[in-house]
Amino acid sequence: MARNNYARGVFLNCPFDDQYAPLFQAVIFAVLDCGFRPRCALEVDDASEVRFEKIGRIIADWKYGIHDISRTQPDAATGLPRFNMPLELGMFLAAKKFGTGRQKKKVCLILDSLPYRYQQFMSDLAGQDIQRHDDDPKTLIRVVRNWLRTASESQPMPGGAEIHRRYLQFVADLPALCAEVRLQPHELTFADLASLIAEWLLRNS
Repeated sequence: MARNNYARGVFLNCPFDDQYAPLFQAVIFAVLDCGFRPRCALEVDDASEVRFEKIGRIIADWKYGIHDISRTQPDAATGLPRFNMPLELGMFLAAKKFGTGRQKKKVCLILDSLPYRYQQFMSDLAGQDIQRHDDDPKTLIRVVRNWLRTASESQPMPGGAEIHRRYLQFVADLPALCAEVRLQPHELTFADLASLIAEWLLRNS
């Protein structure tokens, strides 16, 4: 996407595990249905580029960021929590704080599963406006939609209830969409899923 579309890209800093998958799918759908382009570290698989540098490049290239810091439980394999989401949130906030030009215009949505829970593990975020999603796709879609509408001052967009209704229909249609392109729902990459959602929205506009 050309750089003059800086204000249409949304960096997604969310968990990628199977448990979070329904929420991640809902976020991608909501961003696209609101007229924006979701971006994340999963979109490029280039072994020649250091992952940290790739994430930094994506953050620098786009104005908006959605950061879900709800994944704090220990990993089953290591017994330790994963800190990728707080790290990438810090990178985004630093780009806004210390960057120049359009970096100063960055806007982000910070999400957690419950209100004020973040104060127990990331007290430095005190004063930030943290939104809750209750691990519920419908709530998450509403929060994302309302934030994009306010943050972007964009053209009128569908309401949260309407986007959720369309999202449920997309989920029901997903097996058939996958069959059209000879894919299985469980093997969809980020790029596959974003493309299928965009195609479905085009057909159902």
